[in-house]
Amino acid sequence: MAHFRIYYCHLAQQVIPMIVQTRIFKLCDGRYKSLSQLAHAMEISVSQIYRVREGKRHINERFITGAIKAFPNRKLEELFYLVPDSVDEQPQRERKRGNKL
Repeated sequence: MAHFRIYYCHLAQQVIPMIVQTRIFKLCDGRYKSLSQLAHAMEISVSQIYRVREGKRHINERFITGAIKAFPNRKLEELFYLVPDSVDEQPQRERKRGNKL
């Protein structure tokens, strides 16, 4: 599951950890024949595509920018969405380091 951690301040002044998840892997089925083609269109490495798809790497600014390049006719909210964060969804590497984004 691809995601990027952010924090959202709720109207009740409660801070809710949120993560950004992506829909690009579902959208690329008809547009790109392989993840390699998708990576090329996004101008990022194939390994980053695989790591994000497998949940081993968070979505970063470069990934978001690349998705916009690869899907120029899609709105940002069609490519990405927010969900509440869960410690269980953190990539293992970040849990080991104790990263708090």
